[in-house]
Amino acid sequence: MHELVLPNETNVHGNIFGGKVMYYMDMCAAMSAYKHARKPVVTASVDRLNFLAPAKMGDIIILKSLVNYVSKTSMEVGVKIESENPLTGEIRHTASAHLTFVALNEDNKPTSVGPIFPESDDEIRRYDRGKERYLIRKQKLKESIK
Repeated sequence: MHELVLPNETNVHGNIFGGKVMYYMDMCAAMSAYKHARKPVVTASVDRLNFLAPAKMGDIIILKSLVNYVSKTSMEVGVKIESENPLTGEIRHTASAHLTFVALNEDNKPTSVGPIFPESDDEIRRYDRGKERYLIRKQKLKESIK
């Protein structure tokens, strides 16, 4: 996804609002999850959203997302946002996060998702790390419910 940072999306410093970055991130990740599941999906969690460099008014933000890991009904999607100054071509890593989505059936209940089959070294690394994060999220969720 590409988006142009417009004046009404920026603060008094000319930087894009963090909430707008989160909105774009959620939309981009949701599309990857939706395309993988081929079913409606909802956002279940966001892991540690890091704002690394500001995107300025007039910049083009570049959003990239990928399904890293799939469990029974949920998917972890990694998102990376870069901002490009269209006048200079300078690209900065703006933000990153991992989002979890749950697929829903026609009754809006969680439903199974097909597996992914990582092939490249990078895909295998993302899958393995995604599985580790999934297990940590699952444990933390159990602890928070008690």
